[in-house]
Amino acid sequence: MAGRINDDDVRAVRDAVPIDAVVSEYLQLRGAGGGNLKGLCPFHDEKSPSFQVSPSKGLYYCFGCQEGGDTVDFVMKIDHLSFAETIERLASQAGITLRYEEGGYTPGRQQGERTRLVEAHKAAAQFYVEQLDGTEAEIGRKFLAERGFDQAAAQHFGVGYSPAGWDHLVRFLRGRGFTDQELILSGLAQESRRNPIDRFRGRLMWPIRDITGEVVGFGARKLRDDDNGPKYLNTPETPLYKKSHVLYGIDLAKKDIAKTSRAVVVEGYTDVMACHLAGVTTAIATCGTSFGGDHIKILRRLLMDNASAEVVFTFDGDAAGQKAALRAFEDDQKFAAETYIAITPGGMDPCELRLAEGDGAVKALIDSRTQLFEFAIRQIIARHNLDTAVGRAAALEEAAPVVAGIKNSSIQHESAVHLAGLLGILDTQFVVRRVSQLARWARERGRGQGGDQRGRGDQRGRPGGPGGDGGPRGQRGGPEGQPAPAAPRGPALNLRSPAHRVERELLKLALQRPELVSPAFDAYGVDEFTAPPYAAVRRTIEDAGGATGADGDYLARVRDTAPDDTVRAMVTELAVEPLHIRREADEAYAGVQLVAVRLAAVNQRVTEVRGALQRLGQQADPDHLAAVQNELWVLQQYGQSLRDRGAAAL
Repeated sequence: MAGRINDDDVRAVRDAVPIDAVVSEYLQLRGAGGGNLKGLCPFHDEKSPSFQVSPSKGLYYCFGCQEGGDTVDFVMKIDHLSFAETIERLASQAGITLRYEEGGYTPGRQQGERTRLVEAHKAAAQFYVEQLDGTEAEIGRKFLAERGFDQAAAQHFGVGYSPAGWDHLVRFLRGRGFTDQELILSGLAQESRRNPIDRFRGRLMWPIRDITGEVVGFGARKLRDDDNGPKYLNTPETPLYKKSHVLYGIDLAKKDIAKTSRAVVVEGYTDVMACHLAGVTTAIATCGTSFGGDHIKILRRLLMDNASAEVVFTFDGDAAGQKAALRAFEDDQKFAAETYIAITPGGMDPCELRLAEGDGAVKALIDSRTQLFEFAIRQIIARHNLDTAVGRAAALEEAAPVVAGIKNSSIQHESAVHLAGLLGILDTQFVVRRVSQLARWARERGRGQGGDQRGRGDQRGRPGGPGGDGGPRGQRGGPEGQPAPAAPRGPALNLRSPAHRVERELLKLALQRPELVSPAFDAYGVDEFTAPPYAAVRRTIEDAGGATGADGDYLARVRDTAPDDTVRAMVTELAVEPLHIRREADEAYAGVQLVAVRLAAVNQRVTEVRGALQRLGQQADPDHLAAVQNELWVLQQYGQSLRDRGAAAL
């Protein structure tokens, strides 16, 4: 059985890898104020960024889907890893050697499955690169040279060569300690009658990396006529490689995509290489599949759904290329970015264009892009006979929904006028009205199907974002106010209660700035927090040792002390959510929150005691009656003191 990773090493890994550096490998982050960062949540679809990262606390939290945690939690969830696999990966990034208890460290026995498969791919990629220099690989080097790629280009993209023999890679990886089962599971080998054999033989090899830069698969190009396999052979679906979840070149392009707010989608590995070498460093390609919804999610997180961002598709001008462009247009509404198409001249792809006309021609191709909806409209119109009234009417009915789907309303109107001209319809306003009608119907259908649930809250759930008075948890928006998915069940709260909002703020201070509320906070009873989730957080802070003298491990200790995932998620949320103050929080602000919570508790107790007095009546035992009256007097005096003296009366 695998040994347990030493606890001190786990803590060292948590401290060594900044959460913002890890999260930035998967999505673009921007400033959110108060030292926090925000981006589009990688765990659910959203229009506005509600995913926040707090580098100072080492935590993340999404105010839309309520996912949250630390660096380890993030990597475990996004890459579907076990705890051990996550620690191993982060330790490797940080250069930390892990110690394993219960018998020491044996990599082949103790590392997680995914980690082993990643290491096998890393070793295979290096093996293929080394083979490209051999005599047998001359045909591969010639293939690259004929397409304008020199040795430096091959090295930059990690291009290699798989020997033509049956088991060269299998024997190499066995020598590195990998088992036959691991090689088959990884897709690097396949079963035969006796022993596993190499899956890729006698081919030019492109390593396919995920967004973090890890090799998860390969694309292999046929080189010889006697190879009876397909022109391109990709890694099969494995625990590492899902073709609908990877984009070739994304590891190289992601920073420039985020920086320039533009992504260029091409069709093949050599096209990505040609674009990058020509200066179009935002080029990426799918791997043996069409561009789809999961690919869109990857790009949206990098583009941050910036309305001025661009996604440029390049397709050949032939029938197949036009069909692919129209398929891409069907997904246009999934982007906030504007979508464009760049048609390569003469049926050339970007690689052929660079070879024929140079780097400048590739850049010019991208700069000559036209909006994808305009391309789609022209393709629709071309299918109809515009010389007849029937043909023009049919073209209008097919093209008008396309124009109605344009996100930008001003461009939509301008395009409707343009459509009338293309169709030869003199009554321009008729076309404009038809497009507007279709757009309105589409919006109404969206609302009727629950597309806009904002403002329809009841009184269940808990307070929302920084203001604390959002909708119910199931529909509560994040900092930007977007609706959220359906909520898990939880204690009912009255969202109109100011007490709950101030309780939330005080707990945020206790978690984020404990020095401002200590030691007074630790004297507060759990019963002073009237919202059940907040009472649970207060109890958790108490169980973790309190806020007084909080050290560097304070937040982690509170999260570890939480009795269940629900309370732990609440702690994470409150630790990340910005304080409800524009300036820097200070002792005066903390005092206001402390007083408000205490005063609410005192007022509540006054109400209870008055009710008890009324129930006792004049026939009650005199001593008991006097005791209750005295308690009421003390409470009233304390309440008045809190109102008059503020935090000094605590």
